[in-house]
Amino acid sequence: MYQSIKYIVVIIIAAFFLVSCNNGLTMQRYFVEHQEAKNFLAQDVPISMLNIDESKLTAEQKEAYKSVERLNFLGYKVDSIHVDEFNSELAKVKTILKDEKYNELIDFSYGGAKISVKYIGDDEADEFIVFGSSKEMGFGIVRILGDNMSPEKMIALGQLFGNSNVDTSQFKDMMTFFK
Repeated sequence: MYQSIKYIVVIIIAAFFLVSCNNGLTMQRYFVEHQEAKNFLAQDVPISMLNIDESKLTAEQKEAYKSVERLNFLGYKVDSIHVDEFNSELAKVKTILKDEKYNELIDFSYGGAKISVKYIGDDEADEFIVFGSSKEMGFGIVRILGDNMSPEKMIALGQLFGNSNVDTSQFKDMMTFFK
């Protein structure tokens, strides 16, 4: 009797773990699997490497800046030979971003590219995704990782980057990747 109860408990625990494990593709897993793949460029940038002078920030900008820990970039550069592979990878990323855990913040077009900004969470998020794609250049994904980020903070941070002299030398590979 004791053996059969023990056996049933082990089966229930094993079933619980098997059901709770998500074998689906996540953005983090996609990054890990493709960071060294052909036609991809991956780069991690700690926010501190941007060399922003915090003494010149408003309280709102400082709070937004401190909520971000790092940026992860993954880009795929399309060429005329690998169009099918590009379409396949693009479809995978779009499928990941259709997951209901990603809340849409904004979608827009800029210079022939489609750009989407999404986040995970409600009022306070730990991850924002900026995804841009163009059939001529490829696609890029930026994961903005941190603690207690919010859409309002990310807007303030975007304004900060637009209005200050941020050291972009850390982004040299990303900026020239699609050229």
